[in-house]
Amino acid sequence: MTPPGSILIVGASAAGLSTAEALRRQGHQGRLTLLDAEPHLPYDRPPLSKQVLAGTWEPGRAQLRSQEHLEALGAEFVRGEAAVALDPAERAVTTASGRVFRADALVIATGLSSCRLPGQDGLAGVHTLRGLDDALTLRAHLSGARRLVVVGEGVLGAEIAATARAMDLDVTLAGMGDVLLGDQLGAVIGGLLGRTHADRGVRLRLGATVEGLTSAEGRVTGVRLETGELLDADAVVVAIGSRPATAWLAGSGLTVQDGVECDSRCRAADGIYAVGDVASWHHEGYDRRLRLENRTNATEQAQAVAANVLGADRPYLPIPYFWTDQYDVKIQAHGLPSPTAEVSITEGDPEQHRFAAVYREGGEITGVLGWNMAKQARILRQQSLGGWQRTQPLSTA
Repeated sequence: MTPPGSILIVGASAAGLSTAEALRRQGHQGRLTLLDAEPHLPYDRPPLSKQVLAGTWEPGRAQLRSQEHLEALGAEFVRGEAAVALDPAERAVTTASGRVFRADALVIATGLSSCRLPGQDGLAGVHTLRGLDDALTLRAHLSGARRLVVVGEGVLGAEIAATARAMDLDVTLAGMGDVLLGDQLGAVIGGLLGRTHADRGVRLRLGATVEGLTSAEGRVTGVRLETGELLDADAVVVAIGSRPATAWLAGSGLTVQDGVECDSRCRAADGIYAVGDVASWHHEGYDRRLRLENRTNATEQAQAVAANVLGADRPYLPIPYFWTDQYDVKIQAHGLPSPTAEVSITEGDPEQHRFAAVYREGGEITGVLGWNMAKQARILRQQSLGGWQRTQPLSTA
């Protein structure tokens, strides 16, 4: 395979930028273009719901790389240009302004878009948090607010609730699930996390569907649950999940279900790859399709994609990993923990707020977790997960 002379990356967040950096490290000297809908230089997203929202970081601190580093990359950054169409045969991307970008190889790194509640658009005081501008707008609003309702019991909703409580707001968290992070970590860990929030003063309204938003004079005044309860609010954050940002690929011929469907090499079509939150690829180790929404995967997958774009033939074989920081709790999860798995504590004590746990399904360990026990979780990962990694080439080599 002849390496491509020119490469276009659509999306310049962590996954897109990491792919560009990996391409240069691995020897690509040709034209390299990063196209992004946002006007900002590449920035990190995990701090948005924590340090940036709290005001302990100014926006510049969340920037992924310095201006000097980006210039040294020798890439063209095209900012504020949203992709709206793809011609895969020509590897040509059209933007909202009508510009057309072509390259020998294309990497899709467009990430996610936030899900929304019916009736929230155009209603003042209702927020989502996906990008830097969202975080700064919410931060400004919360500085003058008293009562916040967070809708969504997943990672983002829980992190926002924790940050807002540290800002001394009156916080209520509502969600359809029975426990926090139940879909990711199950009832045992979710229940412990819920008690942590309740101990900090967050009111939990779980297991109830949001029926709608209430408002007066174009501004939100509360959230109504299906139970009839009304949660008064000066501000509402909707954190009910995200969808892969793939609308611009309609009519392209690429297979788009839950993200851009790729093979085990993260290849969606000849000369076209996907990386990060938007990529759904076949994991040969688990023999199943995965799509991972986390910062670690964005960086690791970028290494594999860059290698394969340049002619390698390597499957991407990570052990999934994500973390979340809430109050003084750092949770780190490896593997594929699930709500249906049996959870057992292997070290430490939940009452002491330090423990390690394993997830088992069918007698096999499928995931491990550390609650303020990062080292122990890493040891469990090495002992228990990813046996296929020790018999096949690493994707990040």
